[in-house]
Amino acid sequence: MLGSKQTNTTNGPENVGNVLAAGVVSIKDLIAPSFVETDFNHLKIDQKYYRTLYVVGYPRYVSANWLHPLITFDHPLYVSMYVYPTESKTVLDELRRKIGEMEATIEAEIKAGKVVDPTVQVSLDDALALQAELAKGSERFFQFGLYITIPADSKEELDLITKEVDSTLSSVLMIAKQATLEMEEGFKSTLPLFYDKLAVWRNMDSTSLAMTFPFSTASLTRNEGILYGINQHDGSLIIFDRFTLENANSVILGKSGGGKSFYVKLEALRLLMMDVDVIIIDPENEYKKLSESMGGEFVKFSNNSEYKINPFDLTIDHPEPDELSNKILDLHSLMKVIMGELTPAQDALLDRALVLTYREQGITQDPDTFKNPPPLLEDLYKVFLGMESPEAKEMAGRLEKFVMGSAAGIFNQRSNFDIKNHFTIFGIRDLEENMRPVAMYIVLDYIWNTVRRGEKHKRVLIVDEAWYLIKHKDSGAYLHNFAKRARKYHLGLTTITQDAEDFLATDEGKAIVTNSSMQIILKQSTAAVDKITNTFYLTGGEKHFLLSAGVGEGLFFAGQSHVGFRVIASEEERNLIE
Repeated sequence: MLGSKQTNTTNGPENVGNVLAAGVVSIKDLIAPSFVETDFNHLKIDQKYYRTLYVVGYPRYVSANWLHPLITFDHPLYVSMYVYPTESKTVLDELRRKIGEMEATIEAEIKAGKVVDPTVQVSLDDALALQAELAKGSERFFQFGLYITIPADSKEELDLITKEVDSTLSSVLMIAKQATLEMEEGFKSTLPLFYDKLAVWRNMDSTSLAMTFPFSTASLTRNEGILYGINQHDGSLIIFDRFTLENANSVILGKSGGGKSFYVKLEALRLLMMDVDVIIIDPENEYKKLSESMGGEFVKFSNNSEYKINPFDLTIDHPEPDELSNKILDLHSLMKVIMGELTPAQDALLDRALVLTYREQGITQDPDTFKNPPPLLEDLYKVFLGMESPEAKEMAGRLEKFVMGSAAGIFNQRSNFDIKNHFTIFGIRDLEENMRPVAMYIVLDYIWNTVRRGEKHKRVLIVDEAWYLIKHKDSGAYLHNFAKRARKYHLGLTTITQDAEDFLATDEGKAIVTNSSMQIILKQSTAAVDKITNTFYLTGGEKHFLLSAGVGEGLFFAGQSHVGFRVIASEEERNLIE
């Protein structure tokens, strides 16, 4: 080929025979490519194409991590930086000469009556400032080289990526040139060998040089906590204690099949080993096997279940001053989930009925009355019927299914259960689809009362398929309120959903994300990734990573830090989970 050279690095038959006969095979023989083709503006090594750029122009002012767009570029790049210290005396002598030249140029233009070239004036000001810093010893001087090699699978892709890299560099006021006729030297200069064959350098002071290093990644390795996975950026382990953050709440977003359930089970398993109680609301009964393996308790809700929870229960031990008022407000939200939307008049009627229902059981704002047996749902139903108004009868009709109909045996009974196991799972799969939000709300309220009256120790509550609650405004608001108040009782709320787009489209969903110091974003669908990108201010590379991520891969947010991560588990853990 004209203008190119090809080097065949494969040992021929005779050479191979000689090498084998000698009994010596070097490492170079093993790792050498079959051929290297050197062209004017690219290299071809085996079936891969490479092109090297070197930077010749830099911006006047830089801020910290200003090369971040280059490092997070959405394509693999080989980036090499070479830093050579320079003696300050040599630099001061050169600066003195340059300053003299620029001052003479400005003086000559003034005498000739010309307008002073602003670029010369700016350069003079910079040189004088740098001279003063060097003379004081507060700055040092270096020579700096920046080279970038672009790999590609085809010549067309190489040309396209080169234009994109050039555009990215231009966006931060950098000018790059191709290492024409020096592609081999450029490629060697970007290998991790400190082999600078291009020697294209720029003078740079220590402050600017310090801001040039872009290889910053959030390290989430701590001395305490559990293992969450491997940091995809630097290969370190993510060992973290969620209870060290502002709050211990977590949100997990991911499409179906992205590894959410495996991640949650693995986290629950490891939390149990750290003496953290785990409570799970399970809409699909998929955590039942894990509870059996770990000696947990599986509480199944269905029409014929032995477990009952009365939503009208009050906290008897050390109740808050406004215990009854708060309970009535919570029941307002629950009744709206059960009965649907209410008009202002119906809402006011419901409030009077709830107060009257408790009063008929002898329960008032006096905490001493809380020891009386709490009312049941059928007592509220009877109060509505006793009001003898059309609206009251209509509302009683909405409750009839839960008092006398198909759901009568679930929520219209005295509570006969108490959380005592360190690993408790509430399974609601066997309920009708429209009954699940009701059951999830009642279980949440029951857990909240249990947490408040029990000893304060670390607990994690996992709400799977939280979209069941979020799609109802009142239950969504209750879940948000739960997330805000959980920290006071050493409780961490984990909210899981695969309907990320719908979840983030609601005010309650956004508020729960805001009140969660940990966010786990696993593999996403193209439909939801734009919404997630806007919500979490993701870069183009992070967006692409979520779309192309494998099972159990995603982004791990902890406070102000976030990294790409991959879930890892031992064989024993996999056996327990699967």
